[in-house]
Amino acid sequence: MNRVRLSLACLMSFGLLLTNTPQSQAQAGQMASMPEHAHAPATPSTSLTLTIDGKATTLSLTDLQAMPQKTVTVHNEHLRVDETYTGVALNNLLAKYEFPVDKTTHQKMLRSYVKAEGTDKYWVLYSVTEIEPSEHNADVIVATTLAGKPLGEDGQLKLVSTADKKPQRWVRNLTAITVKTAE
Repeated sequence: MNRVRLSLACLMSFGLLLTNTPQSQAQAGQMASMPEHAHAPATPSTSLTLTIDGKATTLSLTDLQAMPQKTVTVHNEHLRVDETYTGVALNNLLAKYEFPVDKTTHQKMLRSYVKAEGTDKYWVLYSVTEIEPSEHNADVIVATTLAGKPLGEDGQLKLVSTADKKPQRWVRNLTAITVKTAE
C-alpha cells in the first residue's frame, strides 16, 4: 500500500514538473487568453475548387458573384450577434455544375454528401438533402459578403448554413467543395 502511495506521489510530482515549465506556462497563458470562437490564422481563400463526380472546376470570386445571389440572416452563437451574408446558394452551384436535383438524380441525392474545406484544413460534411430546398427548410450558401462588405479575415469565401444553432459547420476561408456518393 505504501509503495502505491509513493508511486502515485512520484507521478504527481513529475506531472507538476512537466506543467510548470516556462514553455507550458506560456502555452497555458495563450490558451487562456483566446476566446472560445477564436481561430488560428489561416491563409485567406481566393478561389473555390468544386469537385463533382471526380470532375474539378475552379471558380473565382468574380465567377461566384456573377451567379444569382441569395441573402440570409443568421445568428452567430459564437459572437452572439445576427449576421447577414450574401452569396450563391449551394444547391444552385451544384446544379450549375452537373448535379441538378430532379427525377433523374433523386436517388443519387439521397446517398450523396458534400465535404466543404477551408484553407486551414478544417472540413465539415452536409448531406445533399440538407442543401436542397425541395427536401430541407434551410439555406446553405457560399457567402462572398457580410453586411454588404467583403468577409475580411474569413477570406473571400465562407460556407454558411441557416439551420445550425451554432456555426460549427460554417467554413471560413472556404477553398474546396467535394460531392461524393456513398455506394
